[in-house]
Amino acid sequence: MNAPLKTTLLVVLLGAGAPAVFADQPKAAPVKPVPAKSVFTMPATTHDGRDPFFPESSRPYEDAVASKHTVEATAFVIKGFSIEHGHPMVIINNHTFAVGDEGDVLTANGRVHLHLVEIRPDAAVIEVNGSRRELTINTK
Repeated sequence: MNAPLKTTLLVVLLGAGAPAVFADQPKAAPVKPVPAKSVFTMPATTHDGRDPFFPESSRPYEDAVASKHTVEATAFVIKGFSIEHGHPMVIINNHTFAVGDEGDVLTANGRVHLHLVEIRPDAAVIEVNGSRRELTINTK
């Protein structure tokens, strides 16, 4: 064999094996950073913080004050009772509830969040601020 042919073959063989030797090592999957969680605490007074869109509003502070005081038993009135498709429903302070529903109702002291636990033929059982109350249904 002549020298240029041997050199050419040697270069071709070395070139064919070079990618296997100098190939990139397998890379580990990139680690995605965990996004930071935003924490917001509701200010108790206007000195602690304000609503940036309505700085003169006292609404956020009224909700905090309303949830802390006790609600009188006479604050809730059943204004209606009906059965729709076999499911009983009551109207408490102009808000309709079925068993298991939650919602805010207006009282003399402001909005109060309640959960309707049970409806019986003579009464409805609600839960307000962790305490249960029984409201009588007046059938006229």
